[in-house]
Amino acid sequence: MSDENLPYRPCAGVMLANRDGRIFVGQRLDSSSEAWQMPQGGIDPGEDAEEAAIRELGEETGVHGGLVEIIARSKTEHFYDLPDHLMGKMWGGKYRGQRQFWFLMRFMGEDSDVNIATKHQEFRSWRWAELDELEKLIVPFKRQLYRAVVEEFRPLV
Repeated sequence: MSDENLPYRPCAGVMLANRDGRIFVGQRLDSSSEAWQMPQGGIDPGEDAEEAAIRELGEETGVHGGLVEIIARSKTEHFYDLPDHLMGKMWGGKYRGQRQFWFLMRFMGEDSDVNIATKHQEFRSWRWAELDELEKLIVPFKRQLYRAVVEEFRPLV
């Protein structure tokens, strides 16, 4: 099967905005690059995208659903393809990339409520970033997706 015939992995992503309009980004543990990303992950069987987004947020940041208010859901799914050097290595080689619904959530807690030292820790550090920084912080193959998510949610942040 060629890479073009592989499906996209169904996922949900979270743009978590604090009260000042800054966005949570985490630096992945499994990468030696300086790339940062917003929380995101796969949708499990039997889950809808919103449930997956809240679960992933908790798993990656320690922030539970009671500390957020969902502001918006992306109007469409956003897609990205893995670069050639990662194709066949990620997700057991079963996917060519990801298809993601994104959620804008307002963080109603305090910074002390964020705890990235979770059971299955994914981030080595975290910070609040400006909306216009996000595209520059992410790995190059996800920049177009981040640009689209930022532009969709910008008026609501």
